[in-house]
Amino acid sequence: MKAENEQRTGLLYGFGAYGIWGLVPLFWPLLVPAGAVEILAHRMTWSLAVVGIGLLFVRRWSWMRELLRQPRKLALTALAASVISVNWGLYIWSVNNGHVVESSLGYFINPLVSIAMGVLVLGERLRRAQWVAVGISFVAVLVLAVGYGRPPWISLVLACSFATYGLIKKKLNMGGLESLAAETALLFLPALGYLLWLGAQGRSTFASEGLGHGLLLAATGLVTAVPLVLFGAAAIRVPLSTLGLLQYLAPVFQFGLGVLYFHEAMPPERWVGFSLVWAALALLTWDALRTARRSRVRLEAAPAAAPAPAREPA
Repeated sequence: MKAENEQRTGLLYGFGAYGIWGLVPLFWPLLVPAGAVEILAHRMTWSLAVVGIGLLFVRRWSWMRELLRQPRKLALTALAASVISVNWGLYIWSVNNGHVVESSLGYFINPLVSIAMGVLVLGERLRRAQWVAVGISFVAVLVLAVGYGRPPWISLVLACSFATYGLIKKKLNMGGLESLAAETALLFLPALGYLLWLGAQGRSTFASEGLGHGLLLAATGLVTAVPLVLFGAAAIRVPLSTLGLLQYLAPVFQFGLGVLYFHEAMPPERWVGFSLVWAALALLTWDALRTARRSRVRLEAAPAAAPAPAREPA
């Protein structure tokens, strides 16, 4: 009963995390007239404040000393911070410039890009269904390139940057709160320096657009940290396969907002391209669930197949 309650709670945390990520396109336009780079700098700065409060609450500080003693790990953290900055900045820019649908495509194809990186970088071997899914997604990108009149570069950069970020995080093997703290700490001084320079140039919107605007910019820290905390709480309570299915909620919400709320154009060729991506994801999900089920059956059958221990003579 306790395990069921834990899973139910984990699902709620997961829905909360991916729900916030899916609805965040409604938030970024509220920060106009601030530009994407200014919003990004505020996001970096205020995220460190929020994460710092979180660390004070949980009292976890020993990891800092260990990180500083490992130059390679520190360099990987700096690389992760740089890659996620590109992802965050482009996503904010794309939402505020009428590309919500195209940005949602980036997070739809992200799992497929991650699989491709696993093959190219880690030398992983794919199952037949995974190869088919990657092939379908490649065709989908070609169809969308025809539909847009150009490659869907926003989607591709978002997907590749987030997949690269995930690959680096896999090598770092740090907790969610700790890794976000380290990344935002490394980004804090450049971000703060940029904000101070904007203020000196008279181009900062933080104080010039009123108290409400300033509070919204400060809230970027909460928008960044809260879903990550919820995600971390979900990850330890629900199976990885369930978490993998939940990840599609965010781009589904983003796509729905782009079409229904922001009224972005969806000509037939884009519907075809998106349909191909969804077909690839459906195949990928089916293959993952089938593989997980087979592994579970194999594990359950292993004790039964093991020879009984020999009885000692009386």
